[in-house]
Amino acid sequence: MLQVQNISFAYADKLILKDISFQLPNGSHLALIGESGSGKSTLLKAIYGLLQLQGGEVSWNNKKVLGPNFNLIPGENYMKYVSQDLDLMPFTTVEENIGEHLSVFDQESHAARIYELLEVMQLLPFAKVKVKNLSGGQQQRVAIAKALAQEPKILLLDEPFSSIDQFKKNGLKQLLFPYLKEKGITVINATHDPDDILPFAWLTLVLKEGKLIDFGPTKSVYNNPKDLYTANLFGEANKIPLYFLNPGYYIDRPIIVYPHELTITQNSPFNVKVEESFFKGSHYLIKAYHETDLPVWFLHKNAIIPGTNVFLKATAKSLAERISKTHAKDYYS
Repeated sequence: MLQVQNISFAYADKLILKDISFQLPNGSHLALIGESGSGKSTLLKAIYGLLQLQGGEVSWNNKKVLGPNFNLIPGENYMKYVSQDLDLMPFTTVEENIGEHLSVFDQESHAARIYELLEVMQLLPFAKVKVKNLSGGQQQRVAIAKALAQEPKILLLDEPFSSIDQFKKNGLKQLLFPYLKEKGITVINATHDPDDILPFAWLTLVLKEGKLIDFGPTKSVYNNPKDLYTANLFGEANKIPLYFLNPGYYIDRPIIVYPHELTITQNSPFNVKVEESFFKGSHYLIKAYHETDLPVWFLHKNAIIPGTNVFLKATAKSLAERISKTHAKDYYS
């Protein structure tokens, strides 16, 4: 089990991580999300042992991770960290990069291991190509394959698909993440992409200004976001006073509502004026405003003429639990 206990870290006088604590069972997959500057990359570096913590500790199966004050070469050998600054040898081939740190005492299995990773990362056609001749996205895939070569217990990924073309990205995830699950590798993936999170991550941790503001099963974090900040990390979201949706609610608290949970109806207490329609393929994302200047996002099958007034209602069953939680003190404060 990976245990992160009350860790804090500062650059000069600026505190970047503030009392972060969580535990990960072996073989689990955690999505680490938050806006740019929230501390995601710093947290990965702290877990890997690249930083000397001001407080707290990180341990794996009760073995403490030591920082640079204790290790001549920072980082633990049972972990691999794939950063946005790729650690590759540009003048050697893809297969040479992947095999760089494989044991000299097990030469017979090298070729099979390299082939396996070339296949998983969709790099077979580039095995003999020098890394300097690859695109940025291809180099990212080589870096991940290189990190996996020695079968680490923990894989730390920092925006691992940011330079990969969209058409290649989806297929790669569908190969890589099930492969990591099969191998029992614990994964922490720092990402901005909801498509990295919802289909693959068992757990999600939300960072804001260096603080942990939510942690739990991904479905729970998505279905019951603590605030609009968390909900917006999955895409557009709304924070709507309950009495706008139903005058029968006399609670002066808002509720988080995703665009797909609002639909147009013939009549309702919630009336908005459409400003713009954004084509999303199978539907349109509609931006509108309530008379109080509250921005509202909802989905519709067709574009709507700007200036049109429409009535909206919240229909999703999942809202029931969210509504009940508005009774809890400070839930949406």
